[in-house]
Amino acid sequence: MVPVRDLRVRPAAEADLAALVRLRDDAARWMLARGVTGQWRPGELDEDHFRRAMTHGEVWLAEAGGRLAGAWELWWEDEDAWGPQPPVAGYVHRLMVDRTATAPGTGRLLLDAAERQVAGAGRTRVRLDCLAGNAQLNAYYLDAGYRVVGHKAGKPQPGGTPKSFTLMEKQLG
Repeated sequence: MVPVRDLRVRPAAEADLAALVRLRDDAARWMLARGVTGQWRPGELDEDHFRRAMTHGEVWLAEAGGRLAGAWELWWEDEDAWGPQPPVAGYVHRLMVDRTATAPGTGRLLLDAAERQVAGAGRTRVRLDCLAGNAQLNAYYLDAGYRVVGHKAGKPQPGGTPKSFTLMEKQLG
């Protein structure tokens, strides 16, 4: 496994679409193997999803030792979950880690990188939504300094039925 200190972050490109789908599907399989159901399913998102995410927001990759180590989407609004909001936050979605290529702690480094990007854009908060029924993931974000600020029932999902989420926020700076 590549040490987390060797991560390099860059914007995703068209050539990365297949790798992003593989990373997402591998993360979904990892969750299912550990009994986390209802969150992600393999095959749920395709290249078009990530292409749209790159058009309407940002998709970031982290590489370690020349291999894809993880990725995330960064949005500048998320009305489906948060409703209309003033432009004070960045919204992190689909934080994914390749657990076969990286050491423990990589996910936190990816989250830190996303927070730096939000701060660099002049925004003061990072927001995310976390599947309400995933206690382990909710605890992960609470441990990373996020706080619960609300709940959203029935949020639309790409390629699936609406789900309920815990809304979390972290003040930057």
